[in-house]
Parts: sequence; C-alpha cells; structure tokens
Amino acid sequence: MSDLIQFERRGAIAVLRINRPEARNAFDRATAHAMEAALDAFDADADLRVGVLTGAGTAFSAGQDLKAAARGEFAQTEKRGGFGIMALPPKKPLIAAVEGPALAGGFELALACDLIVASSASQFGLPEVKRCLVAVGGGALRLPKRAPHHIAMEMLLTGDPQSAEAMARWGVVNRVCAPGEALATALALAETIATNAPLAVAATKEIVRRSGGENWSAAEGWTRQMEIAGPVLSSDDFREGLAAFAQKRAPEWSGR
Repeated sequence: MSDLIQFERRGAIAVLRINRPEARNAFDRATAHAMEAALDAFDADADLRVGVLTGAGTAFSAGQDLKAAARGEFAQTEKRGGFGIMALPPKKPLIAAVEGPALAGGFELALACDLIVASSASQFGLPEVKRCLVAVGGGALRLPKRAPHHIAMEMLLTGDPQSAEAMARWGVVNRVCAPGEALATALALAETIATNAPLAVAATKEIVRRSGGENWSAAEGWTRQMEIAGPVLSSDDFREGLAAFAQKRAPEWSGR
C-alpha cells in the first residue's frame, strides 16, 4: 500500500494515518486510492476488528486538495467514492481521531466513521457554501442524521465552524480530550469494542447501515434485521459467549 495512508496493526486494531502533513492531509486522487486499498486490507484481515483513522501532523484533514482539483484531479475512487471511503465505509467499526481542524471534506471524512474522538482544540465545519460548493461528500446527507435538524442546517447554510465541545453536546462527537490525546483516547475506545464478539459487532453495524440507507419501515425492520443477525445467533461464537457467561470467564472469539 502507498505511504500516503500509513497502515499500522496494534493487536486487533488497525491505525490508518493520512500522511500528507505538508498539504494538511488534503486528498488528491492518489490518496483516495491509497485509502481505498487500506480499507480493503482492513476489511479482509480477520485478525483486525476495529479501525482508527487519524491524520499526521497538526490537522485531521483539510478535505479535497484544491490544487489537484484545479488540475481536474478529484479525490474519487470507483468503488468507495470520495476519498476512497465516503460512499462505502468499511464493514468493521471505524473511529475518527481528530486533532486540529476537520473542515469541508475533512469533516465529511469524520462523518463517514462510526464514532468520533476529538481534541478540544479541533473544529468541525462545512464551509462549501462560502465558495459556491455543495457538501456532496456526505455532509448534507449524514450531518442531519447525526445532529439536531436546525443545528445541521445552520452549519450547512452558514458554513461556519463549531468547536469539539459543541459537537459533543449535539451528539456528533463521542469523546472530547486534551490536545494531543485524540489517538490514545480513540485507541482506548477501540480496545473496548475489540473485546466484543466480532460477528455480533459487524452484524450490528450492518443493521444500522442498511436500516437507515434502505429506509426500512418499522414492520420491515423486525424481519430484515434477522436476515443479518440470524447467522450470528447460530455461530460458534454465539455458543462460546453463552458458555463463557455460564462459566464466569472471558470469551475466546473465533470469528466463526
């Protein structure tokens, strides 16, 4: 894989680091393809259960590399879409560890993750309307589902940024930490998730993703969720979870 997205294994956790600090981790086409390759590797590795996405240097991501865009080079891939993630995030849980600004595509990148940990010095915003752009990397789609309607509309229509503390109050950010501690805080959260049964975690994420994306009705949801959860409830790990509970010991998950 390209060094543009550094891929590090820490036990059952994958750390993906955007490595363009000289460009404030902005995405060009090569970086988007590197991200897609990293996510493909993450999804394919049965030993990896949770991912943490962060940026090198002082910024999470400045979004689309505008110099590349001026050349007609946009940060898109055919399979996963914008930045190699926005249209098709990984099947496994992914946590954004945000230090510094996450603006425009950088915020949309964080919104493509399942959880967000942010430094108290970080900011989040979608300033596209200030430049006659539209937040089509998931900002206009995802933010209204994560924040209260009027808060999301204010951010989208004014383009003004908000603090990490404000985003946490509105439920968009999970944890706010001291500057420099976002990665460590995200790793601790990832460790908690990684101790759980991987089949159950993956199925839970799939139910959440599909129920929202496919607009399941309330009645339909009860049936459709069992199509995803059913194999988990007949797995070896299901039996192991029950046995471990009865024997008062930690379960040993096999992913089968």
